[in-house]
Amino acid sequence: MPRITAIETAIPRGIMSNLLLVRVHTDDGLVGCGETYYTPHAIAALIHDWMAARLLGADALAIESHWRWLYERCTPFGHPGAEMRALSAIDLALWDLLGQATGQPVYRLLGGPVRESIPVYNTCGGPSYGALQETGPAHPGWPGYGSPGKPGPLEDAWASLNAPGDLAAELVAEGYKVLKLWPFDTAAHRTGGLHITAADVEEGMRPLREIRDRVGMQLDIAIEGHAFYQLPAALRIAESLREIKPLWIEDLLRPDCVATLADFRDRSGLPIAASEMLLGRKEYLQVLQARAADYCMVDPTWSGGISESRRVIDMAQTFNIPATIHDCTGPLTLFAGLHLAASSTNVVFQETVRAHIRTLYQHLVDRGPVVERGMALLPEGPGLGTRFHDSLFTPGKYDYRKSG
Repeated sequence: MPRITAIETAIPRGIMSNLLLVRVHTDDGLVGCGETYYTPHAIAALIHDWMAARLLGADALAIESHWRWLYERCTPFGHPGAEMRALSAIDLALWDLLGQATGQPVYRLLGGPVRESIPVYNTCGGPSYGALQETGPAHPGWPGYGSPGKPGPLEDAWASLNAPGDLAAELVAEGYKVLKLWPFDTAAHRTGGLHITAADVEEGMRPLREIRDRVGMQLDIAIEGHAFYQLPAALRIAESLREIKPLWIEDLLRPDCVATLADFRDRSGLPIAASEMLLGRKEYLQVLQARAADYCMVDPTWSGGISESRRVIDMAQTFNIPATIHDCTGPLTLFAGLHLAASSTNVVFQETVRAHIRTLYQHLVDRGPVVERGMALLPEGPGLGTRFHDSLFTPGKYDYRKSG
């Protein structure tokens, strides 16, 4: 029985400054990797100043025992945000350790493969999306703030608004069946989302019409809203979106009020995806019971790791609502999602950012995911199937901390 001997964290400044990298070591030489995104210093403090007291010296393979113990102590004082992200990162690392200890990929430990490859879609972020925002090197950017991007290779955010037909044709040629973009964010930045003018709606519709004119229905279009809008504006946007037959509308509204989200779904007449902003089963259950979503969007490094994400996916299946897995951050979030999708018949899509896969991830991990013709191959090797570069865990660099 391997015992946990050390926990390390690092914040990869200059690569993805809002990402927290986690490694858990055992007495038999195994190293499990995990990650999460946003407020990395706060999460590192939770791990080292509090969670390490439970984990150091404990059975590294007792994943559910650790998950439940930590969760029950995350929640007594209100809504757990940073706590759930810390728990998510630890959970990934423990599943990675279990896979290495048994010589199996995580998806086999979750019940085995249900498919040979996983449908993915391309979210139109550029290489720096979520990494080094245009707000300047001293500020990593606010989370969930849709970037307009800039011209250049793989700058899909910029292309989605300025050359959407060319981008759509390129994605079709690469075999993608779905793209996601945020054409109404610019208007929200100007108005605060309380109102959207008819002119602003037309501005947002222009790239969507160009995509349809260029590639027809060869690409499904998913609309990201980044939760900027209130109900009247969201309904006005939805009325225009019917024209392009979107795959789903995601987070035009915040999911704070489930009743309003259900009302929006009913009145819009369009499929709704909700939402990586939800944390854990209890929040997803409210959305599912209220019939407020057509797709259950879950992020494994925000909503409780692989353990809780699998439970959310299975719960959604009992409502006949498919799950789709969120990823706009680090590589282990994507790898965790691929293992969940590989082992569940209820996952319809895995989100990817092709610009991250082709430019960013190589600076973080030794092996990236493989996407071919709009399908991700199942991860290979024991555990999660990839490892952080050792150089990222260097004392004196990258806000490195170690317990144990």
